Amino acid sequence: MFNRFCFGTLLLACLALPFTGCSNASSGLDSIQVTPVSNSIAAGSTLQLTATGTFGNGSHPTMQDITSQASWTSASTGIAIVGPCAPNRVGSSCPAGGLAAGEVLAEASGTTTITATAQGYNGPVSSSVSVTVTSASGTNPTGPTGPVSSEGLVSLTILPSSITVGNLQDTGNFIAIGTYTTTPVVRDVTNSAIWISSFPNVFPVDTNSGGNTGATAGIVTAYGSGTGATIIAEIVDPATQSIQYATATFACPLVLPCPCTVENGCNPAVVDCPGGPVAGSCFPGSQASALLSTVTVYNEGLNTTNWEITAPSATGTPNVIHCGPGWALNGGTGGSVCVATYPIGYAPVLTAPAGAGAFGGWSDNCMPNPNPPTAGGPNQCTVIIPPNTAPTNITVGAIFN
Repeated sequence: MFNRFCFGTLLLACLALPFTGCSNASSGLDSIQVTPVSNSIAAGSTLQLTATGTFGNGSHPTMQDITSQASWTSASTGIAIVGPCAPNRVGSSCPAGGLAAGEVLAEASGTTTITATAQGYNGPVSSSVSVTVTSASGTNPTGPTGPVSSEGLVSLTILPSSITVGNLQDTGNFIAIGTYTTTPVVRDVTNSAIWISSFPNVFPVDTNSGGNTGATAGIVTAYGSGTGATIIAEIVDPATQSIQYATATFACPLVLPCPCTVENGCNPAVVDCPGGPVAGSCFPGSQASALLSTVTVYNEGLNTTNWEITAPSATGTPNVIHCGPGWALNGGTGGSVCVATYPIGYAPVLTAPAGAGAFGGWSDNCMPNPNPPTAGGPNQCTVIIPPNTAPTNITVGAIFN
């Protein structure tokens, strides 16, 4: 008990030698307190935490900064790492300048627990604090802006599990659904997944690694015939940083028609069909017309703050058109002019939602619903694309005052 209590004539010596007498950091430590207790920092920035140790008995406690003597850990190194760590260590995520003891480097959006541990008088003692990492200012590198709870990906599923098309240049749209440990538990992660095709030269799949909220992913196009191509979606688990994946299949089976011309792939041509005519599938010449119309949307009014117009693609992918400063999905804003392409003869529906400003109407090449439009919205219109045999460009004006 000499190291814990000093008596008589040794009292002055004990006070003069705190590290060898009453307050020995290895044998007299009672507790640790890490500060600040609650922390929020932007991704890419650092934060210095401090560990303060309490020594001695309850009647005469003394406190010391033991930041450099404590052992530091992070519950989720994918969200934040904590020093000490040496710079440029192989296999380490330590930054070039290294990290001091208790110094936290924010890696990605989320919340993690930082813990300091040291050997106390009666065994190991520890203290933990919460660190929330938000997206860096002006960017959105890791997810939604603002604090996000630490979460884990439980499972990943592709819907549907299989798509078969019957014509060359036909497309099929897969979606990726992730199940997480935190709400929202079920999420559409189609546009955040990385998509891969096992037959990319014939059945390429669109991916969206650039993070453009208006881009589409999971769409496979049949540029040739074949069966059993594997389509893969990959997602990084935000808690473990491991990659999870799911698979589906895509096919465009070759069935020659009957009668079958040389252009259809029959040489010589087949004219006798004992079983009757056969429609065939995915044979040369089976592709539909590739002619497209370009639809351009803009605002004719004076409102430049919160107007918004959206429209899906011809295959149902939402928000291919996302115009105006009112567009705020994942913190983004739409352009003042938006463009999308649609097949000849298709009639896309544009939407101006409620709250997008005082709505004044559409240009006359867009059929309004309701008619007349309402100032408060929501308002829709159907774009009139003439079924011409050549590409047609349509410009639609909306008025927000």
